[in-house]
Amino acid sequence: MKKLLIVLLLAGASVASMAQENDATEKYSVATNSFWSNWFIQAGAEWNAWYGNYEDGRGWSKSPFKKFRSNPGASIAIGKWFTPGIGLRTKLQGIWGKAVYSDQNKGNGNKYWILNEQVMFNLSNMFCGYNPDRVWNFIPFAGAGVGRSCTYNRYAMGWSVGILNEFWVSRKVAINFELGWNRMESDICGMPADMGEGFLMSHPNNVYAEVGITYNVGKGTWNKVPDVDAIKALSQSQLDALNAQLADEKAENSRLKNELANRTANATTKVEKEYITNPVSVFFNINKSTIASRKDLVNVKNLADYSKDNNAKLIVTGYADNATGPAAYNRALSQKRAERVADELVKMGVKRENIQIEAKGGVDTLVPPSYNRRATVEIAK
Repeated sequence: MKKLLIVLLLAGASVASMAQENDATEKYSVATNSFWSNWFIQAGAEWNAWYGNYEDGRGWSKSPFKKFRSNPGASIAIGKWFTPGIGLRTKLQGIWGKAVYSDQNKGNGNKYWILNEQVMFNLSNMFCGYNPDRVWNFIPFAGAGVGRSCTYNRYAMGWSVGILNEFWVSRKVAINFELGWNRMESDICGMPADMGEGFLMSHPNNVYAEVGITYNVGKGTWNKVPDVDAIKALSQSQLDALNAQLADEKAENSRLKNELANRTANATTKVEKEYITNPVSVFFNINKSTIASRKDLVNVKNLADYSKDNNAKLIVTGYADNATGPAAYNRALSQKRAERVADELVKMGVKRENIQIEAKGGVDTLVPPSYNRRATVEIAK
């Protein structure tokens, strides 16, 4: 029986390794959940059989399906996963068993129960990475506990090992197939200490095969740990965009001061020249074609009003920073940014035919690189 269980364990581990070998799950850290998360309950029906070393030399069949040693049974369990790979389970099983007096199935019924506390190892998650959509989980377990023969009023300590296979049909429900082995101290299966032929009762073994169901109570998934580096990079990008916006606003204020100081009869011409030499920038976040701040459009509105009043043509040029992304991607991104600003100009009343769109792709014209994530608007010469 020991050899059989070892073979089953090795075969199951080999199958799990091959089945999960092609799992493309990205491995990542998960955040620890609260104590009340990741609980589960289980219920199952099993076929169990009893064996003991007192059988040595008697020539009795070892088949777990022989009537003199096996019976149906049932189980219930409650447990919790503390990480995607390690959990605890309290399992109660038993009801109907056989005290193997002989191989004739005469008067050897034995009602019993076994209560075990078991540590569970989800090897699928431990070796292949956590995946909330994985269908099959391969879970060996080991533990210890106590059992009682209700028929003979005997107690015994023992330990258990086994393999649990879970096949998830939804985020809440899984179908289980479990193979297990309980090795107990003497007397639990109802045999007397001495059968009269020199065979001392010691370490009876209970093996079982079980089909059941698992139900997740409350939250049963795990959240990905936030990417701190990505958050820092995004914050820095937003800070760079604000700094660039401030620089543009300072330049615009300087332009307006010059305009007021030099306003003359040909002010219109001078204003036009100022617009030509001072393009207005609209900034974007990394990999985005959505305008980072609507405040950028305040200065664009001045150019839109000038275009409407003078039927002037505007040039909208999109850029991306070449520090991120391939050239083809940056060209497409700069085109989208220019089109987004052109759409805003149309909303402000500028004729579509008066807007010229250009896409420059990835550039490194400005420092830091985030300053290049922009689109500019200027009056065509």
